[in-house]
Amino acid sequence: MTFFSPGQSCWRAARAGRVGLLVDNQAYFDALYEALHAAERSILILGWAFDPRTRLSPDGKEGPADPDEIGRILIDLCRARPELAARILVWKSQLGINGFQDIRGHRAKRWFANTPVVFREAHDTPFGACHHQKLVVIDDRLAFCGGGDIVTNRWDSEQHLHAEPRRILPDGGRHPARHEVMMLVEGQTAASLGELFRERWRNATGEHLVPSLPAAAADPWPKSVPVRLSDVEVVIARTQPGWRQRPLVQEIRRLTEDCIAGARRTIYLENQYFASARVTDALAVRLAEQDGPEIVMVLTGRAPSWFDRLTMDRARNPLIERLRRADRYGRFRAYSPRTSAGAKIIVHAKVAVVDDRIARIGSANLNNRSEGFDTECDLAIEARDEIASRGIADFRHRLLGHYLAVAPDRVRQAIEMAGGLIGAIDSLNGAGRLTPFPSVRPIWFDRLVSAYRLGDPRDAKESWRPLARADGDG
Repeated sequence: MTFFSPGQSCWRAARAGRVGLLVDNQAYFDALYEALHAAERSILILGWAFDPRTRLSPDGKEGPADPDEIGRILIDLCRARPELAARILVWKSQLGINGFQDIRGHRAKRWFANTPVVFREAHDTPFGACHHQKLVVIDDRLAFCGGGDIVTNRWDSEQHLHAEPRRILPDGGRHPARHEVMMLVEGQTAASLGELFRERWRNATGEHLVPSLPAAAADPWPKSVPVRLSDVEVVIARTQPGWRQRPLVQEIRRLTEDCIAGARRTIYLENQYFASARVTDALAVRLAEQDGPEIVMVLTGRAPSWFDRLTMDRARNPLIERLRRADRYGRFRAYSPRTSAGAKIIVHAKVAVVDDRIARIGSANLNNRSEGFDTECDLAIEARDEIASRGIADFRHRLLGHYLAVAPDRVRQAIEMAGGLIGAIDSLNGAGRLTPFPSVRPIWFDRLVSAYRLGDPRDAKESWRPLARADGDG
């Protein structure tokens, strides 16, 4: 059995000779620094936002012109290599809700004016929707995809230290601990992601870009990135709103439903949000089964923005309580991670690991917008042999271990001893680094936000029809 069906639950499948699984942005930014300097023909960056002041190797010290700022790196590379083309495409917000996003866009415009780097903003979405895909493609040979944007408050190490001077902002302030995950791929998969970028660029600007010319034979793989999986098939799944003659694409929604339905032992989810009634329905069905899978979710305890607290956090409470009611056999847990001193860790990753078979990393949240209103891109790998299966299991163990401050092998051993994921977490969580979500009785406003999907429509058709949204599944 395979979880993937091109044209239904994914766009296409493509081979990747090597795959890297980058846990947190220290690993991502280190690898990105190497990849940018190895670029020969093209650098393509696609994001929700982009800030040229983002430091790829912060040292905890504020400087007037830090050489590790990505804007300076890109300009210097393009000036030194006239044959190198760098293009950046980010979403242009039509609303004032994400105020910082607009400020970053204006800053990038000024930063790259009269330089070889081409920066554009895309507003070709339905009103209220956003472009949320996050990609970097180098020479169509190497590509990063996941949940991380290149902005100034995203760097963190895998240790998520409580006091971390390197989590520095341009004004010298500090930002909270944050968890991100990216996948690094090469070969056909990278070329396909380059194609996706060029389609987005054409829709936003009208300009048709040609694929990169063949680059030299030098190996582009960053030396800092261990190869976690080799010679595997990677599927690309998308969300695209139906708008202005473009078809509605819901590959990610179908992929999520198929993965939940096909899980045998464990469903491990990390996500910024949990606000989808459809996902809740699917998970509740599995919890009601006597021999269904364990379900473990790791979510941010409290969203950092007022808009997300008003919409996403409020919608989450009734859904978690619903899963607890459906959990007849004690197989569901929802946690929020903490630093060693008890401060929250912002979970911005979008990760799913199903059994030891599926590893999925991308931009899509577990909310309604990601199912049909925003643009999204996820990558997924299904293990076809024992080596790949071990690689996927190791990835899950590494994620849990980094929260619990233990080595991945300890997580594996604890799972074997406890006979499951939840028992292993209980045995390793003496310091309370993974805090169970408290049982909260949803108030009327929580139920209203969840039922009517306020701020979180499923598609363009219902974006202006909030009173018509309640359909009994909220």
